[in-house]
Order: sequence, then structure tokens, then C-alpha cells
Amino acid sequence: MDFMGIVYNLKLNVLALIFIAHLFYNPTDSGAVQLTQNNLDMTLASNELVFINFYADWCRFSNLLMPIFDEAADKVTQLFPDSGKVVMAKVDCDRESSVATRFHITKYPTLKVIRNGQPAKKEYRGQRSVEAFETFIKNQLEDPIKEYKGLAELTTLDTNKRIIIGYFDNKEQPQYNVFRRVATNLKDDCLFYVGFGDASKQMHPPGEPIIVFRPDLKRSNDMDETFEGNMNNFDELHIWVAEKCVPLVREITFENAEELTEEGLPFLILFHHPDDTDSIKKFNNVVVTELLGEKQNINFLTADGRKFAHPLHHLGKSESDLPLIAIDSFRHMYLFPDIKNMEVPGKVKQFIQDLYSGKLHREFHYGPDESEQPKSTEAEKKPTNPPESTFKKLAPSKNRYTLIKEEL
Repeated sequence: MDFMGIVYNLKLNVLALIFIAHLFYNPTDSGAVQLTQNNLDMTLASNELVFINFYADWCRFSNLLMPIFDEAADKVTQLFPDSGKVVMAKVDCDRESSVATRFHITKYPTLKVIRNGQPAKKEYRGQRSVEAFETFIKNQLEDPIKEYKGLAELTTLDTNKRIIIGYFDNKEQPQYNVFRRVATNLKDDCLFYVGFGDASKQMHPPGEPIIVFRPDLKRSNDMDETFEGNMNNFDELHIWVAEKCVPLVREITFENAEELTEEGLPFLILFHHPDDTDSIKKFNNVVVTELLGEKQNINFLTADGRKFAHPLHHLGKSESDLPLIAIDSFRHMYLFPDIKNMEVPGKVKQFIQDLYSGKLHREFHYGPDESEQPKSTEAEKKPTNPPESTFKKLAPSKNRYTLIKEEL
């Protein structure tokens, strides 16, 4: 075969290869990783952070989001190329219905974060753009642990925050990697500090790191508590830190209100003045000593009465009436009759029981039960309506979060 024939054949072979490559090209090889029942658990177990787009092909907004999410996934892969760090993934909820059920997906698209195999408590609801996703991932992967250089620094920490303090020889200790992973999961609930070498050697024997929980003094007078379990066991340390950092009584803010309403439990709320820590401690004590059995049925919360003036207004109260206790059932709000009775054994518990039995709702409509009150005239027994829930309005919409023009 002459030279021109060889060249001609080479061209034909190249064209054939291009045609075959085009024929079998799969655009999903780039972008977000497609998760199925088969590769889901391995992906979650082998990556520090997995950001998942749960979508449905028939959903218009899923289709609008998909190319944006895929482009962001490519950029994140370039930024964090090391395996085991971060994966942006996607799940076709029609084809993988068991996966969708596992993560309680009912709306599309839904974006969820999984840290070290543990689902975050709330969905991603930020802006849906390549830049926003990229920034979000960067923030998620920032080291949540602050290093102190001397023990004196620990005396200046915020006493109104829950804090986990680590005393280590160096970062290479295997226990520190476990500590870091736990801190990544619970950074929204506690502040994490660590000291190495000379900065902490007075607080622990050589080669034996120590981890300590320091409660916030606004809610408790308890002393520091040391972790007594196995520091090499992620699950054991995670459970202990979660119990310390996610208190029975939580503070509701405008930032976490959505997350709390998603739990679907009524709120028992102490509204207090910003400077009033005494009533917070008393409320905490009542919950811990009398209401532990109700923790699966109701959320125990405190709220800055100045910031949450609107719910107080619905109750016919103002800042001058603080502190006060109320229940928000997500239908109506009910006021605890007298804050002075908060510490009377059984009073707050009975208030909760009256919610369950329907007594609070009934009395708001028709007045107190005749068996408990002097007889009244018919004119005095006109039906009344309890104030509407205000915290329900802070809950996420039942409709899926749509893309707005600025995000496309």
C-alpha cells in the first residue's frame, strides 16, 4: 500500500473512533455522581462530605437545576481533587425510590448534606447558582476547630456558648482525626477548641489526649465534664458530643426556626428578656426534673422576647410582660397563666397535658370549665378564638423551592 493509502486508512480509523466515541459518550460521566442503591452506602462511608441533589425527571425545576448542579460539581472536583473529601451527587428519585424514602424526600428538587455518613439537620436552601454551591462547599469544609496557644486563652472564651475542648500532643494522633470529624458534624451546635504540645501538656498525660465539654453558664451552673469513652471510636464520641451540644432546651432564633419547625413538634417556649439568665436556668431545671418524658412530644425552647416581639403581640403581651411561657401548637398559641407558678411542681406539665387533651383549645373557645370556675352568665361565655400560630409561618413552604431568574 502506498503512502497516500496509509494516510487515507488512518483518517478513516480516526473518523471511526470519533464516531464511536460520540455514539457512546455519556454526559453524566462529568458533573455530579449518580447515586443508586448499589453505590450509595459506599459513597457516604468513604467521603467526609456528600452534597446530594434529589430530583425527578418530570419536575421542571429539577431540570432547570441539573446543569447548574453538574457544573458546580465539576468545579468542586477541581478545587478538592483528593479522594474522600467531598462528592456532589444526584439521585433519580423515580428510579431509586428506596433511596428517596430513606431520606424522606417528598419534594423536588431537594438538596441535602451528609457529613461523615450523618445527614445534616436541614436542607440546603441557599441560592441555586454555581458560585453559591461552590462557596457553600468551601464553607462546609473549613476546619471548625480553633487552636489555642496557651491555657490562658481558655479563660476568655464565651461563657454563653457550649464548648468542646481538646488537649492533644499533636495533630498526627489518630484520636485527633476522630475529634476533627465529630467537630465537622456538630460545628453548628458547639464551639470546638484544641491545644497541642506545650499549650495543653499540663492538662493531660503524654500520649493520652483528653476531651472536655464546657456548658454555657447562661443555662447551667454545671462544671466541665470529661469524655470517658473510647476516643478512637467515632460513633461513641459523636453520640457523647451530640448529647452535650444539642441540649434538651434549645434557643430558637430566626436562623434555626425553619429547622425546628420541620421537626413537627409543638413548641413550649420561655420568652425572656435578653439579659434575663435566671429565668432560663429555672426553666431548664423544670424541663430536666419534670418533663424528660415529654421530649419526644414537644420541643422545649427559649426565645429572646425582644427579637420575637411579634408572637408576644399575638398573645396580647409586650416586652414589659417578660418572662412568660407559651405553647405554639402550629395552629394556635396558648399562654401559661402565671409565670410565678413555673417552679410549682406539676404546673407546667399539666399545661402540656391540657394541650394534648384539647382543654386549652376548648377553654379558649368557650371559657374555663364550669367545674373549675364559678358559674357565669351566658353573656360571659361567648366563644373566643386563641391567637393563631406565628412560628408556623416561619416553617418552610409545602411547595418546592423554585429557581428565580437571578439564579439562572
